[in-house]
Amino acid sequence: MHEIVIVGAGKIGATIADMLAGTGDYSVTVVDRSQAQLDALEVGSNIATRQLDIGQEGALEAVLAGKFAVLSAAPFHLTTKIAEAAATTGVHYLDLTEDVASTRRVKELAETASTAFIPQCGLAPGFISIVAHDLARQFDTLDSVRMRVGALPQYPSNALNYNLTWSTDGVINEYCEPCEAIVDGELTEVPPLEEREEFSLDGVTYEAFNTSGGLGTLCETYEGKVRTLNYRTIRYPGHAAIMKALLNDLGLRDRREVLKDILENALPATLQDVVVVFVTVSGRKNGRLMQETYANKIYSRRIGEAVRSAIQITTASGICAVLDMLASGALPAKGFVRQEDIALDAFLANRFGRNYAHAISATLAA
Repeated sequence: MHEIVIVGAGKIGATIADMLAGTGDYSVTVVDRSQAQLDALEVGSNIATRQLDIGQEGALEAVLAGKFAVLSAAPFHLTTKIAEAAATTGVHYLDLTEDVASTRRVKELAETASTAFIPQCGLAPGFISIVAHDLARQFDTLDSVRMRVGALPQYPSNALNYNLTWSTDGVINEYCEPCEAIVDGELTEVPPLEEREEFSLDGVTYEAFNTSGGLGTLCETYEGKVRTLNYRTIRYPGHAAIMKALLNDLGLRDRREVLKDILENALPATLQDVVVVFVTVSGRKNGRLMQETYANKIYSRRIGEAVRSAIQITTASGICAVLDMLASGALPAKGFVRQEDIALDAFLANRFGRNYAHAISATLAA
């Protein structure tokens, strides 16, 4: 029985707790500063809760003492605080952050840590990096790696063609921060919400545009090895134009709390969503230019006693699978572990990773 602490009692934290506790192999404590949030958890009775402000000196360290791992399902700005507490107490650390600066700090902590530090364990970054690396390693030389991911409502009903299915703070952050990419072989930064494109999958038209954080550590891994590497978020057409007007023309880029309040009071949440994963890699095999594509759609469904959204299922399954592999000895127990260090076959064979394998609609080779 591994004792786990989850920081954050939101939608994703609740799903992680339910998945882990449901196996009988993990003893789970969920920590949050809001007692109301803890009381609202839709999880089994075998999960402990603890009201705690992790900003208080030594408070989180006291909870982590003697535990196996801490999983951050908290807003991105709390990531470094949780990672530092993990380093101090000598417990394994996993998170879901897309924030580039936070991940850099986690990597610094991992250099002297006695345990494993595994950031970016969700969908994107996370699973998308595992897929991209698996496709890329099949080539003799690489030309391009293009990753596209989106969590979308199945039934869009507003001008943004969007519902809140994930962290509002996280969405705003990835729309505002610079985006890493490799362009013409050079590591660079590109602006968010730009380089919009359209594509169709299964008869549905989507748009995709630059957002921050989705590449994880892939830019470092493939620098000097690929001509083009980029990540773009998938939405229904029209979304990017409206968000650019809000952020740029109305100045809400510099008033993020105002934008958060607007979105959370105007856009309803939904459990009826779909996660679209679309990765295309091209390069040379035996001297011939070839392309490999992975396409997948994951829908909301019942997990345990509750119906979970697709973004809850994919994000929680990602971090649970990585934790499970760490606990079984399949991943290094010390230092910084990249998502691309995780084999796709092993991930999909895991009891949590099977939530992705179950929904694969197509794995194409052309």
